[in-house]
Amino acid sequence: MSREEATRLRPVPDESTTRRDGGTSTRATAARRAVGAVDLSPGPDAGRPFVSFARPAVYDDTTTRLRPIGTWARPRAAAAVACAVLGLGLIGGAATGSWLTGESVAGGTTRSAYTVTGALWHSVPVDRLFPPELKGEGAGPGGADRSWTRIAVAPDSGCTDAFDPLLSKVLAPVGCLRLLRATYADATRSHVTTVGLLFTKADADAMQTLRNRFTEEGLDRRPDLMPRAYAAKGTAAEGFGDAQRASWTMSVLPDAPVVAYAVSGFADGRAVTDPEPATEAMGSNTTSAPAQSGLGHEAKGIADRVERGLRKTIAAAEKSS
Repeated sequence: MSREEATRLRPVPDESTTRRDGGTSTRATAARRAVGAVDLSPGPDAGRPFVSFARPAVYDDTTTRLRPIGTWARPRAAAAVACAVLGLGLIGGAATGSWLTGESVAGGTTRSAYTVTGALWHSVPVDRLFPPELKGEGAGPGGADRSWTRIAVAPDSGCTDAFDPLLSKVLAPVGCLRLLRATYADATRSHVTTVGLLFTKADADAMQTLRNRFTEEGLDRRPDLMPRAYAAKGTAAEGFGDAQRASWTMSVLPDAPVVAYAVSGFADGRAVTDPEPATEAMGSNTTSAPAQSGLGHEAKGIADRVERGLRKTIAAAEKSS
């Protein structure tokens, strides 16, 4: 038998081969171990096993160590706090400066309007406040067109005898800086209307208080609080007295120290026993003399256009100031 054949026919020991002393053969144990497993069992003569822990895998010698969170969080937090304090300081300084100068951050536009409006009565031409002619497209009953011609302008004055005593008492809290008035006649010269602009001495708070009172108490609808007319001699309004007042409107402007009003009546001097505020006389189901004659529309139409012109003049004065 050749050597190669002898090698092949060599018997393979059984995996369960047992040593003479009764122990399991090392080769048998190794045969049962999974491929690639590491034998960690101590040898027969080994002492206490030695355990070594690897270096924590936080960083290695070839990389830069991570900076602890506290190292950068504290400076950034401090910077944020500093910015917040600086911002609050700037806002507070601006608010304090505005307060010291009599203005508010939110009410700067309103304060400016009050400042320029107080000087308008003597710096604006009368033709701009009370144009010689007013066009009222759709301002009449049923949407009819209206037109009015200025027939008189009252000298600028105070408020003495300009209002009935009760209305003077209502307006007293805002004061009277100047009163400007003009009287218009319609195209047929059968109706006359006086329009007025009362420039007050009040600030925004006082004007708002008066406006609220007019709204809440309905003062603009009370016949005993009708404004008086300007009856210019030698004109169609010469006989326009207290008894001839037929319809009126009055408004406290919300953004300027001005009370605007208009009162209308018949040009022939007839007395009116049942005057009505313009808002009621313009109603479709109203049968009173002022309503049937369209005097409510006359007062409202003229007042709206004069007030609208005043607002434009105030806006122009604000831009140039």
